[in-house]
Amino acid sequence: MREGLIPAVLGTVVSASGAALLGSKYKMVATGVLGFGLAHIVLGAIDLIEHR
Repeated sequence: MREGLIPAVLGTVVSASGAALLGSKYKMVATGVLGFGLAHIVLGAIDLIEHR
């Protein structure tokens, strides 16, 4: 399995759950979860490009 694929997929799942929570009363928590997910996507993509 390519290095960086797991963080990118995990980031996608976390970002989707954060986006789903944005409509709830926990808007600040949802924003934090969404940010962590996006950070994982970016770091996973950097690993995928770096270890091509």
